[in-house]
Amino acid sequence: MTRPDYARLATERVHPLGAELDRMTALELVDAVLTEEATVARAAQRCRREIARAVDAVVEALSRGGRLVYVGAGTSGRLAALDAAELPPTFGADPARVVALVAGGARAMMRSVEGAEDRAETAVRRLRRLAIGPDDVVCAIAASGVTPFARAALVEARQRAARTLFITCARDPEHARLADVVIAPQVGPELLAGSTRMKGGTVTKMILNALSTAVMVRLGKVYRGRMIDVQATNQKLRDRARRIVAELTGLTPARAQRLLAAAGGKPKLALAMHALAASADEARARLAEVDGDLRRLVELAAVSDPRRASARATTRASRGVAARSRRRS
Repeated sequence: MTRPDYARLATERVHPLGAELDRMTALELVDAVLTEEATVARAAQRCRREIARAVDAVVEALSRGGRLVYVGAGTSGRLAALDAAELPPTFGADPARVVALVAGGARAMMRSVEGAEDRAETAVRRLRRLAIGPDDVVCAIAASGVTPFARAALVEARQRAARTLFITCARDPEHARLADVVIAPQVGPELLAGSTRMKGGTVTKMILNALSTAVMVRLGKVYRGRMIDVQATNQKLRDRARRIVAELTGLTPARAQRLLAAAGGKPKLALAMHALAASADEARARLAEVDGDLRRLVELAAVSDPRRASARATTRASRGVAARSRRRS
């Protein structure tokens, strides 16, 4: 890659209000920043088809045992690491299957590592260490579109026949040669020229939220709006797990807690046990038969035993009415 003309980058342009920033009051500054941030959702929405294509690619990869590998530097790398870190506790994702490579390594999460984003060879070396291959997806993130660390990862991934995604705030026809799916929201110049931790960072977080959440839903880790594969590792999450089981089964909190305990603290397994009137071992085996898809399992259970399914639905409905009556009173 030839040295880019940084002055021509979309992310380096000067905002029309930029010259007035240092004359503004605190309230005017806050209003200016929040007004700009409010435009980001529209930019992300305009990329919805590309994000959906990325979702399909990642679901396919993870379904066949592959990995999603995020690559980024600076704000982009930290946002990637944040997304990867939150998927295991929220969705029970295997941390070895969603990985973030941040330029500068772990140190860069807390403090800037100068020059790390320019070290293309480091990205290549780290991908080779992971033995990236055809079953994997590499998602590079670079607001400017020119970060050597991110671009080198895409080149290496393509050479290894991995699927490639590129999230960037710069639109360039060349990007189609780097990645199978390019997600390029156009957020315009930053209030503080070049500070892509602002709108660039916000839109990146929105896209990562949409991408990873949609992937986890498609992989069967969400049922009726609940995170049924949550890892209940603290008091708040243990309470959430109990409420998930109680709400979706119609059981009292105490009975839901006993069912959850019998399932080893796993809400999805507890719900499967209830739907099948089965032991943990049997429910676990039946879930495996449907690739962990609880909705499919419940639907199959309803077909095989419609009277039991109807009774459960009636119980849930009556308890829901009672709960609403208590709240109104």
